[in-house]
Amino acid sequence: MTDADDIAIVKRQEQTLVLTEFDENVAFVLGSAIRARALSEAMGIVVDIRTWDRQMFFAATAGTSADNAEWVRRKINTVRRFQRASYRMVLERGEGPFPPQSGADPADYVIAGGGFPLQVKGAGIIGCLTISGLPGRQDHGVAVSALATHLGLQPQDLALPSQ
Repeated sequence: MTDADDIAIVKRQEQTLVLTEFDENVAFVLGSAIRARALSEAMGIVVDIRTWDRQMFFAATAGTSADNAEWVRRKINTVRRFQRASYRMVLERGEGPFPPQSGADPADYVIAGGGFPLQVKGAGIIGCLTISGLPGRQDHGVAVSALATHLGLQPQDLALPSQ
């Protein structure tokens, strides 16, 4: 598998994982499912689900720190600005800070996996589901799996191949 193959898969994820509705209840159901998985698999993660104007779900499991919440903030900013999964940014640009000419200050933006755009049919991208605590590809996978399951899809059908 090449990065180009992975980019195609992430683009398909972004096109497929479209919600029919999004509100506080959907955020709670999604977030609670992610937290339950994290607890059952002993994953130290932070999960943040939000619209662009407000946070609707937040949870942290054992093994996380304030640094994870900071990574989440920067991933959210990246998804909002570029309107794509933050892991797609990794595949397209390489991990690390944005180049200075981009105008994306590293204090506020990061190229790292784990931020996934929340798209609602008929409304477009309205927010972000963000995970931090695992390697970026795995953070991304947790978000994709949760959205796929919520939509009644088989997560393995949309997953990136294991490395």
